[in-house]
Amino acid sequence: MSTTALLDASLAAAADGTPGTLSADPLATWQTDGIVWSLASANGVVYVGGTFDSVRPPGAAPGQRQVARHNLAAFDAVTGNLLPCAPSVTGFGRTVRAMKASPDGRVLYVGGSFNHVGSTTVSSVFALNTADCSVRKNFLPGMSATVRAIDTTDNAVYLGGDFDRVNGLVRQRVAAVAPTGALLPFTARIDRSVRALSAAPQSGRIFVGGDFESVNGQPARSLVALHPATGATVLAYPDWFPPQSSVKTIARDKSRFYVGAEGHGPGIYDGRIAGLLANGTMVWNDTCRGATQSVVPYKGVLYSASHAHDCNETPGGFPDRGDRQHLLAQSLDDRTILHWFPDSNGGLGEQVGPRALAVARDILWVGGEFTEINERPQQGITRFGSVDTGAPKVPALKLSATEPGKVTLGWRATWDRDDAALTYRVYRDGKVVSRQTKRSTYWDLPDMTYTDSVGAGTRHTYSIEVTDGTNTSPKSRSLTVTVPPKATARAAGDDVTGRPKVTKGEAGNPQ
Repeated sequence: MSTTALLDASLAAAADGTPGTLSADPLATWQTDGIVWSLASANGVVYVGGTFDSVRPPGAAPGQRQVARHNLAAFDAVTGNLLPCAPSVTGFGRTVRAMKASPDGRVLYVGGSFNHVGSTTVSSVFALNTADCSVRKNFLPGMSATVRAIDTTDNAVYLGGDFDRVNGLVRQRVAAVAPTGALLPFTARIDRSVRALSAAPQSGRIFVGGDFESVNGQPARSLVALHPATGATVLAYPDWFPPQSSVKTIARDKSRFYVGAEGHGPGIYDGRIAGLLANGTMVWNDTCRGATQSVVPYKGVLYSASHAHDCNETPGGFPDRGDRQHLLAQSLDDRTILHWFPDSNGGLGEQVGPRALAVARDILWVGGEFTEINERPQQGITRFGSVDTGAPKVPALKLSATEPGKVTLGWRATWDRDDAALTYRVYRDGKVVSRQTKRSTYWDLPDMTYTDSVGAGTRHTYSIEVTDGTNTSPKSRSLTVTVPPKATARAAGDDVTGRPKVTKGEAGNPQ
């Protein structure tokens, strides 16, 4: 690498100790023809579940090169290649809502709203042997309604959803079964739907989130920690969520758990909260508006899927500008929003964009309703790795002023989806005459200038390029300027500022 490139890379690198993020540039990924509700990984395979009938290769338009996959598909976690595992999930609501692998990765548990897997009759949940993609015939719990959440331990499979009976026995919205399929004595009374589960057996609890107001006969809004063997309430969180705010997602690492909420109505809490596993104490919360659908912690960063549109009160956040940011990254330590802004459109269904996140083999998989990623067609699934491949867009270079011996150039800063600090290199007659590094975001693009000292009466051609330290834009269109030989009130062909007109077609434009 050249000295110039090293210098620019060092200038662009973050110097404040914040955790690094994945690239915001999507990897080539297969697509679905419908909505993805759930993602899970095991042994280098990523399973994609939802409401769809086919998948198609990266770059293929809707209806082109389709391969049948009925609501469940499997892909290589690293290459993204479609795998032959293709159990057909059909009947009832024909939707996969939740998936989770066993701790050893040998079994994938799948829940939702369906009654057949291939030729096997099931009741909204089944288990798949990951080695050969076969349905486990002994795991056939009878659920009375939809399963929306699953988590697993070595000894139990926890199920949450809309049901009130399992195998004909009362189990209100949450239940536990053994890996053999036998119903366990774990029992809790929850008045409304469960939408998220996260088991923390080492802490003696399982976290349960959803739409509920009451658990085991006591007030418990949206989040509760239950004993993993009995279902008794271990801890409630009475002050964490207001009425009409539901917990949609729960994830954890070794010391903390993280929840994301969806508010039902304008201004109702939609943000994310971090708590300690040991005692349930809140570590931080953010107040971003725009319902959170999924969270996943990874290497010091909390990645989230939402449609955030107002994070003005969260460090590093952005104001409400009327648009939505569907993917976010935050510091696990202090909730600061990091400079990582890949985005989707709202897409199908409820038009909330991404619905599910999973990390497999150091790649973040995203599933949902979207049909675009970073303003390009991509439906249902996308992926983000560690390699930054996207160059910033080049800004337009404009002439601000001239006087004998000086040329002042101006431009508006551009922005990059995963690098806040960008370096701008101004060229005069093909040689670099200025390097400036500036931080920018999509909601804050500062104006920049450079004044060049040149000989009076000379003529020069200028252009600009911008680099994030790894990738560099093409140079802008050139701008040719004739410098005045001396100060004049107004020369023929000049404007009232004494500034010569630029030859048509020479002004820089964005590329």
